[in-house]
Amino acid sequence: MSTEVTLLGVRHHGPGSARAVAAALERLRPDAVLVEGPPEAEPVLGLAAAKDMVPPVALLAHAADDPARAAFWPYAEFSPEWVAIRHAVDRGVPLRFIDLPAGHSFAEGGDGGAEEDAALPRDPIARLAEAAGHDDPERWWEDVVEHRRPADGEDALAPFAAVAEAMAVLREDGGASLRDRQREAYMRGRIRAARRAGHRRIAVVCGAFHVPALERTPTVAEDRALLAGLPKKVRTEITWVPWTHRRLSQLSGYGAGIVSPGWYRHLHRTDGDPLPGWLTRAAGLLRAEDHPVSSAHVIEAVRLARALAGLRGRPLAGLTETLDAVRAVMCGGSDVALALVRDRLVIGDALGSVPEDAPAVPLQRDLARLQRTLRLRPAPEPRDLDLDLRKETDAARSRLLHRLRLLGVDWGVPVRSQVASTGTFRESWRLCWQPEFAVRIAEAAQWGTTVERAAVGKAVGTARAAAELAELTGLVETCLVAGLAEALPAVMRVLADLAALDTDVAHLARALPALVRALRYGDVRGTDHTALGEVAGGLADRIRVGLPPACTGLDAAGAAVMRVHLDEVHGAIGLLGGDDGLADRWAGTLRSLARREPSGGPATGVPGLLRGRAVRLLLDDGRLDPAEAGRRLGLVLSTAGSPADAAGWIEGFLSGGGTLLLHDPRLLGLLDAWLTGVPAAVFTDLLPLLRRTFATLEAGVRHTVGSRVAAGPLDSGDAGPAAEAAEVDLARAGAALPVVALLLGLPAGADAEAGSAAGSVVGSAPGADRPRIPRQAGGRDT
Repeated sequence: MSTEVTLLGVRHHGPGSARAVAAALERLRPDAVLVEGPPEAEPVLGLAAAKDMVPPVALLAHAADDPARAAFWPYAEFSPEWVAIRHAVDRGVPLRFIDLPAGHSFAEGGDGGAEEDAALPRDPIARLAEAAGHDDPERWWEDVVEHRRPADGEDALAPFAAVAEAMAVLREDGGASLRDRQREAYMRGRIRAARRAGHRRIAVVCGAFHVPALERTPTVAEDRALLAGLPKKVRTEITWVPWTHRRLSQLSGYGAGIVSPGWYRHLHRTDGDPLPGWLTRAAGLLRAEDHPVSSAHVIEAVRLARALAGLRGRPLAGLTETLDAVRAVMCGGSDVALALVRDRLVIGDALGSVPEDAPAVPLQRDLARLQRTLRLRPAPEPRDLDLDLRKETDAARSRLLHRLRLLGVDWGVPVRSQVASTGTFRESWRLCWQPEFAVRIAEAAQWGTTVERAAVGKAVGTARAAAELAELTGLVETCLVAGLAEALPAVMRVLADLAALDTDVAHLARALPALVRALRYGDVRGTDHTALGEVAGGLADRIRVGLPPACTGLDAAGAAVMRVHLDEVHGAIGLLGGDDGLADRWAGTLRSLARREPSGGPATGVPGLLRGRAVRLLLDDGRLDPAEAGRRLGLVLSTAGSPADAAGWIEGFLSGGGTLLLHDPRLLGLLDAWLTGVPAAVFTDLLPLLRRTFATLEAGVRHTVGSRVAAGPLDSGDAGPAAEAAEVDLARAGAALPVVALLLGLPAGADAEAGSAAGSVVGSAPGADRPRIPRQAGGRDT
């Protein structure tokens, strides 16, 4: 070590290294502190002393012209670099970051960040542990560094001298990459600059792996030669952002790979024995989750952890011994309860904070303002949020969350509501803030300076780049729920143009349901959706015209896909409603599908799956008489038809539910007669399809159908269900009509009208038209 420059080699995010750095800096009292980090951060380092700066935090740097090229440098309160930063800013000592500028890495297309383990590569630790006779490198490092407490009177610089000596031996055979050597050359240049500035007591805090290289004194020319190959650095913007312990614990992405940040923070904060305090916290956590844990459990857990450390030859009980004691004493051997301790205490949900005056893009400032106004505090732990869109604040919250999702910031994710409600005025979200959202916000800043303006810009840009009709209709739905009325005209123009050119019925069928769902949001959100209704109606008519030809000649896989589209379009048209006759025209399309039987082979007609589904939809809508449905089933099941086509017809017919087989004995009799008459060889081929069809029926329906078949011969004649129906007591039925009318929201006196209609239904012959209760706004036919 130089008399002017003291190298403090550390392991990033190590509590032992942090304590040692604090002691060494108090001993040295340097007049300049140099820290391994990006020099671009120097203008914002003074914010580390602000009252609102609470670790864990991270430096966020990104290329000014491309925010997607970004990097984080995270710091916890137990990070040695953070200790050095606070020492310098609290005492007014000049502070410099000396690592290679992030702008060079951004110019190369990299992320500009530090290496995954910038303190000590894993192989050197393993070699040191092996030389000491240990087979677990991490545990060895904790014993000799992280858990170590200096003895009274011990030189504060002694640990760093020992680490430097070990690293020098390991680096005798090289092993450093070109990027490491370039970083070290740049660091040596920054140390020379500090000397030229007149500083005489310089403390350098860097990864221990770099110490031997920084002790060397190559010429300035040699270092410049190493740096000559670097690309020209790009302009970089940098600021502070909040970080979390959970993100520190992750190895991938922007994590630091610290598996126990909560435990490390406890070690850093505790001067004496860390066991009693930590186990007391574990006991409190378990008691809060209704586990019976007493103070006696804490005492026994402390004793067991210390005994395990002694048996394993460790100077102090580490995390392994502590968790073993918690499992055995407090959790009764349960790994489920132990998982709670690992999640809440070993890792933890700590979220840092940064001052409001930290540099930030205008979009970030607007988001922070909205979070305060709407009382939505970012938190790293997931929490559920139920919104009532009839309330102004909840509606504003919903718009904010939808706009952020459009910008790629999934702070909130829609979930199924735990409250029993079918109204469109209710939304449920699961909120969980992630630190990397800061990068996505910086990326989204290109679209606007406020959340609303950025969301509008992103929606319009996405629409102009869209190639799929379904993508556009989904975007329209997002614009409506996000309250982006300004973006809708531009998006609708692109949608109308693309819809006019698209001739693929499957594409149109995928697009229509999203448009109809978007129309439904207009009622509760007060959105003008006249233009949207016109586009939806036009799509529905184009689907109606093109569907029969598109369904002709499909194979089994194509028919299965088209059946899904058929159901979705049918439901969407039912929700569209209106007085323009669309529902009647759609019913005509279904009748056309049902009649297109293959006459010259499968390629000449509509598959049985789709014909049967069309018949069922007409029957459920009251547009087809049950007797006519039975007649069609009889024709399909005749010997002239293909058994495979008949099986597909049955699958489509029953996919809406099998209760009609219970209410119409004739249909069940026809099906039973056909099934028992299928030749044995053909039956073997049909069995998988039939099993799949009947497996979708309700368990009660399957049980009742089986009971009726087992009871004896079934009637497959011409008698309809009404012929065998028991006479209805109109007086008893009429008593329920007022309640039914109230539930349906019908006007006063409607129960009498409905009672008269019900009487006409009961007295009518099979095949007569059934009256229908008018559809209510936003509802379905009843």
